[in-house]
Amino acid sequence: MTFELTSQDLINVIFITVGIGVCFLCLLQITVSDHLRKEIRRYFQVFFTTILLYITSHLVRQLLTGIPGDGVHIWLNTMMFIEILNAGFMAFMISVCVLTVAKPPKEREFRLRLVLMVFLVSHILITVMGQFGGFIYYFDEANMYHRASLYLLSNLMPLMMLLYDASLLVKYHKNMSPRVKTAFWIYIIAPLAAMVIQSFTYGIQFIIFSTVGAAVYMFTVIIEDINETYEKQQVITTRLSTELSMATDIQASQLPSLFPAFPMRSEFDLYASMTPAKEVGGDFYDFFLVDDDHIALVMADVSGKGVPAALFMMIARVLIKSHLQNGESPAETLTSVNQQLCEGNDAHLFVTVWIGLLQISTGKGIAVNAGHEHPTLRRADGKYELIIYRHSPAVAALKGVKYKEHEFELHPGDSLFVYTDGVPEATNAKNELLGNERMLDALNKDPDAAPKEVLSNVMDGINEFVKGAEQFDDITMMCLKYNG
Repeated sequence: MTFELTSQDLINVIFITVGIGVCFLCLLQITVSDHLRKEIRRYFQVFFTTILLYITSHLVRQLLTGIPGDGVHIWLNTMMFIEILNAGFMAFMISVCVLTVAKPPKEREFRLRLVLMVFLVSHILITVMGQFGGFIYYFDEANMYHRASLYLLSNLMPLMMLLYDASLLVKYHKNMSPRVKTAFWIYIIAPLAAMVIQSFTYGIQFIIFSTVGAAVYMFTVIIEDINETYEKQQVITTRLSTELSMATDIQASQLPSLFPAFPMRSEFDLYASMTPAKEVGGDFYDFFLVDDDHIALVMADVSGKGVPAALFMMIARVLIKSHLQNGESPAETLTSVNQQLCEGNDAHLFVTVWIGLLQISTGKGIAVNAGHEHPTLRRADGKYELIIYRHSPAVAALKGVKYKEHEFELHPGDSLFVYTDGVPEATNAKNELLGNERMLDALNKDPDAAPKEVLSNVMDGINEFVKGAEQFDDITMMCLKYNG
């Protein structure tokens, strides 16, 4: 058995072999590109695999044509079927790409995709019927290829899809960059011209050359466009990262962070911490001396996350501190702040707040809880326990709220622990919450510990429970031990 190739056949084999190599190189580039979105990578992998099937089946058919034998006859028909079928799939894939880049209105996109599916299904039916009916092509007894009377039907649906693409490019040209639009036009016109030529002549398979060349050019342009977009996004991401880092530093600088906070005051020991879930958070704590005999304690949690919550948090903190330092009681402070924050609150954010105002000399205090977590209290030589009582509404949630306050008293050796919901709602990989019981267990691991160690014990308890699971909420805590 020998292969008898004419000069035209040899040129076709060279075209096809080069096309196969180029497609494999494109597939390799797609595979190693680490910044391509998954759907883009998958699309081009399927696209070039379809082209490979198309040109490889054509190559096998080219090499086997004219070789006698029933087995060869079956192979020739199979390769021809794969070739014609993949010609339609190639046209379908490019139409999907054009439709995606065109970005038509949502209500119209569904109808356009439905038209595409009709074209594809019609092509499959024509190919299958042509395979068994012999009205598109046939191989004679010498296994030589011949076009049948209705050969043009094999090109009908791919032609319709290319014309469909052209209409999309004309109608939605403003939604595409000039470079991508040109690449699409080349991909449509080049195979279309080759298809018209080869509908009337055998000769050199220009459609193979034009299809692979146009596909590679289109791929190169789209990848370059994606790379440029990626680089621009990286610049923006870097800038945002820098700005968020600065925002984190600014936010951290606004919260008291020097400990011991009041080294000259032996009547109490105090420690606080905040671990944001994002670069910037919505939680905040605060403590400051209102006068020589009164210390204000604030623990708060703004709804939402990220920069909007952080901005709202800073406004709320400044207002609360300002009102308390002006001599207002906790209830008066939150009533005023609520009114101020409700004005122009288009983002509909709110903040849960616990405020305590402690008289240092006596241990007597006044507190307000605006929708915040229940505080925990440890009496001397006892254990931490939740102090549960009815709360007022969150601040900025409702206009005209009059906040109510209650009295409490600390004795020498007592400790007060306040926190945000990021503590009991810390979540592990099984989507289980830490809960109040586990939080109390961590607090009571060493109930007589200094405030700093108390917070460290709670954080250790959280880390042990979540075991590296992603943190979804800010974790903020404050502990005051009253020495009297």
